[in-house]
Amino acid sequence: MNKAEVIDLFIEIKREYPNFDDSDENIDRHLKYLMDFPFDTALRNVEQHIKTNKWPPGIAEIRGRLGEQIERDRMRTVTEEYFAERARARQEACPPPPGWKEEVYAKLGRG
Repeated sequence: MNKAEVIDLFIEIKREYPNFDDSDENIDRHLKYLMDFPFDTALRNVEQHIKTNKWPPGIAEIRGRLGEQIERDRMRTVTEEYFAERARARQEACPPPPGWKEEVYAKLGRG
């Protein structure tokens, strides 16, 4: 994130929390801790924070839990791939050949 993006974030925060400190010093302090963080994720975290909190977000809330978010996204992708594979398998499935079940039962000694 760069300084302009931190300012954009502050504008969003200031709309909901008019008393939020948007001084140059606070912008620089936030930039120090958000420099390595993606703006889109920070904005999404701020928007979620606004929906559920009456106090302005701090740096920890702006950063959120990126590791958990990445893992959730990864698991969502894995799950979607799994269900897509199951759907393909369902479409390609066909019944076993005639007599197959009886042969298996005979081999198991049930026939």
